[in-house]
Parts: sequence; structure tokens; C-alpha cells
Amino acid sequence: MKHYLKFVVYLLALIGFSFARAGSYEDFFVAVKRDDPQTITGLLLRGFDPNALDPSGRHGLFAALQDGSLKAAEALIYWPRTNVEWRSPKDESPLMLAAFRGHIDLVRKLIARDADVNKPGWTPLHYAATSGHIDVIKLLLREHAYINAESPNKTTPLMMAAEYGSTAAVKLLLEEGADPFMRNELGLSAVDFAMRANRKDAADLISGAIRNSQPRGKW
Repeated sequence: MKHYLKFVVYLLALIGFSFARAGSYEDFFVAVKRDDPQTITGLLLRGFDPNALDPSGRHGLFAALQDGSLKAAEALIYWPRTNVEWRSPKDESPLMLAAFRGHIDLVRKLIARDADVNKPGWTPLHYAATSGHIDVIKLLLREHAYINAESPNKTTPLMMAAEYGSTAAVKLLLEEGADPFMRNELGLSAVDFAMRANRKDAADLISGAIRNSQPRGKW
């Protein structure tokens, strides 16, 4: 009888723990959605795993950045057990998403947590160039982002800026040493990227950089 009572107590404790964990899981992702850093930090202090995935398979930090819950994201970046190098099925990192959205303070905090500035494949600099966020591009370059990084199909940040980003982003990358001669696997250059998007301003900037880098003949 004594052993039976111990077993019942143990079973009830286990069931209670399971319900608590289930409740914590729901509370955590509701707090992420609501951008509620206080609730998130409280759950983490009670032992909740900051690297749990939501029902759609998103890491909490990635979900916060994707949903625009910036205070929640900051709380998770601050927490030392948060894996800031988690990758989505598309090989996107939290730093890439923060760079694309132009969240300069979060980019800075992620880098301070050793988020990889030069991850293989698509990089945070590709994403910042795509959306034309000058301050983020400058920060990434100061943190030694490789300016001519090649994606899996050999697309460079300059190419992305030429088609999707701002003229200012194209100008900055060229001034910082981006190679205007590079081509991707389809043989397209940064000028080609600009022209297919009807970005004459960007195409002219890149063409000018190419002309200026050509050896000048003697008169």
C-alpha cells in the first residue's frame, strides 16, 4: 500500500508537470505574438526552453522577428541559452531577418551574441542589400561581412541591391569595394540585374564603376 501511494504521488506530480509544460508552451508563444517580454522572461526563469519551436516549426526568436515582436525578440536575444544561430528550412537566420527588416539595434545585439555575419550561402549582407538598409549594410561591413559573398547560385549583395534595393545601397557597396564584374551562375552581372528591373539609375552607377576601373590608354 505504501509503495502504491508513492507511485500515485509520483504519477500525479508527473501529470502536473506535463500540464505545466503544456501551459508554458502556449503561454510562451502567445507572449511572443503579443510582444510581451515580461511574460517571456518569467517563463524562461522558470526553466522554459527558449529554443522550443512553435506549431509551424518556427524558433521563438525567429517567430518574434518575423511577426514584428521586437521587444520579445530583444528579450530572447538577451537570454544566454537562446540559440541565435537557429536556421529556418530556407536556411535563414535571425540575423538575416533582422538585417532585411532594418532592425539595426537587434542586428547589433545579435552580432554581440556571435551571430554569424558570414554564414555560408545567402548572408545577412545579401538581405540588407535587398531591402536597401544603409545603416545595416554599414554595420555589417564594419563587422567584416564579405562584400562579394556569393549565394548558392553565385548572386552577390551588389546584384541584389541593383534589382531590389535602393540606389544609395548600390552606391555604398560600390564605394566599399563591391566587384561590379562578377556574374552569377546564369551569367548575369549586377548591371543585368538592374536592367531587368528597369533600374537605370542603378545600372548607370554600376556601369560608371566598371568604366572607371578599366585601364586607361595613353593619349
